[in-house]
Amino acid sequence: MSSDDVSRRAFMRTAGGAAAAAGAATATAGTAAAQEVEPDWPSGAEGNVGSYTDARGQDSVTISVGAGDQGLAFDPTLVWVDEGTTITWEWTGAGGAHNVQTVEDGGPATLDSGDPVGEEGATYEYETSSEDAGITHYHCVPHTAVGMHAGLAVGEDVATVDVGGGSSDAVFVPDAARALGVATFIAMVSTLGLAFVFMKYGGSITRQEQA
Repeated sequence: MSSDDVSRRAFMRTAGGAAAAAGAATATAGTAAAQEVEPDWPSGAEGNVGSYTDARGQDSVTISVGAGDQGLAFDPTLVWVDEGTTITWEWTGAGGAHNVQTVEDGGPATLDSGDPVGEEGATYEYETSSEDAGITHYHCVPHTAVGMHAGLAVGEDVATVDVGGGSSDAVFVPDAARALGVATFIAMVSTLGLAFVFMKYGGSITRQEQA
């Protein structure tokens, strides 16, 4: 067996390994996208804005009180945090007087900022603990009828729903994962193209150089 044959075979093994690794990376990205989940929020907790933030890994998070076009919302409306996270509700001064209070039988966390206030910059702080683990639905008492509601999920052991693919059988792939897949495909094609050139012309090029 000539050294050219050995080199070509070694190159093909390397190219094959790179292609397999690239394919695995694409599959991993697709799996991660398909497994995207968020807490299974109680009915009505989405409120007037319905914004969602996964704040796990953060020591603190701030929620605006009196958000939205009319000042009748919490933003972010739905927040997922760790046990031990400090949450600060900060009043915008819009929409009248507001408060923060767990709805009746709304969950494990006992949220209660007291009497409604309308002063801009007013705050209410709450540090979550293991006793708050789960999902809590809270609201602004004066504006509960007009949809000023929100939700707080605490800890890892909370009920979740898959939001990756909806009701369709197709797998939902976010833009970042889709871009990774395209880049991976280009890399695979380039690698295999180089392998083809090496196999077809590598030997003759080497012999010409030796001549």
